[in-house]
Amino acid sequence: MNIFVIMKRTFDTEEKIVIENGAIDEEGAEFIINPYDEYAIEEAIQLKEKHGGDVTVVTIGGEEAEKELRTALAMGADKAVLVNTEDDLEEGDEYTSSKILSEYFKENEFDIILGGNVAIDGGSGQVGPRLAALLEIPYVTTITKIDIDGETATIERDVEGDGEIVEVSLPLLVTAQQGLNEPRYPSLPGIMKAKKKPLEELEIDDLDIDEDDVEAKTKTLEIYLPPKKEAGKVLEGELEGQVTELVKLLQSEAKVI
Repeated sequence: MNIFVIMKRTFDTEEKIVIENGAIDEEGAEFIINPYDEYAIEEAIQLKEKHGGDVTVVTIGGEEAEKELRTALAMGADKAVLVNTEDDLEEGDEYTSSKILSEYFKENEFDIILGGNVAIDGGSGQVGPRLAALLEIPYVTTITKIDIDGETATIERDVEGDGEIVEVSLPLLVTAQQGLNEPRYPSLPGIMKAKKKPLEELEIDDLDIDEDDVEAKTKTLEIYLPPKKEAGKVLEGELEGQVTELVKLLQSEAKVI
């Protein structure tokens, strides 16, 4: 079975993030594998253990993404691919990523593609569905369980706190939700083996892509941190007076009515 995972390198939201001139200061930021993509990598490895085959992890970015790819290899993936856009594209968005990935997958045979439900830096959840649409294959999002029998996959997915069971044929794309599995930590032997596993680097020219064809369709104007929360107020007195005071505060201070 040819199993692929699309992975994104994201900043660690548990670390301090510094905003300068309307953008994240990457020099001081810590970067990790997008946590939802970790679920996808773990599930890909488990599928390989059950059905055989190879797991290939693919990402788009600069050479600094090799660290996260090596981590995926240490977890148990067999191969890694970096589509290096550092010298070719200044900006990209979900359209850019899905278009580049679609050209890569058109040149490679696959049975299933896994990815995270969302990326914690943008949270749009668009790349997976966009990629599936470009490849003209079925896709299922927010999956919490998957069983494959031959050419058919039976999938459980999260639907706003409830569940849904879907049966779909391969090839397909799925996006992982929290609860699908518990991602493993790279072991020391896995880390040592990862150094010898293949990591292929491509540029968009290798995929016969014109820069104009993958130009971003959106533009980020500014990134900013949410305002600090102010201390709350405790209203005292009779209930009727509290209600009157609350309405005034909602009008004059909160400006929500």
